Amino acid sequence: MVRHNNMIPNGHFHKKWQRRVKTWFDQPMKKLRRKTLRARKLTKAAPGPVQLLRPMVQCPTVRYNKKSRVGRGFTLQELKRAGLNAKYARTVGIAVDHRRKNRCLESLERNVQRLREYKDRLVVFPVNAKQVVKTDDGKSLNKLMSH
Repeated sequence: MVRHNNMIPNGHFHKKWQRRVKTWFDQPMKKLRRKTLRARKLTKAAPGPVQLLRPMVQCPTVRYNKKSRVGRGFTLQELKRAGLNAKYARTVGIAVDHRRKNRCLESLERNVQRLREYKDRLVVFPVNAKQVVKTDDGKSLNKLMSH
């Protein structure tokens, strides 16, 4: 930093300027690489959901409290009412937030209903294709595999 009434430094830094300059010539290639990595990641998680299921929550403050928005994750109480546990819920694409609290019964019921609808539509593929899960009769799995 310049102090007092001195001349403004006018440094001539021409020596080895290539070392000090940050170039960005690889920007288009990096963009392409990120795109292909995202596509590869999606194909790996193929039958699974792309986004996590999140709860509907009421906005705080007087200005926005008439609006609903998507929250961070379902409470443990909501999961329990829907017949799920937190560990299993995370594996099937449901966001869980153990810090959130249910402050009113209406939102609790709304989120439990949301979870139940998701659970009804959910198709869980077995880890090993040869081994059929006991709860599944095998017909629905064979029908999905044939298409």
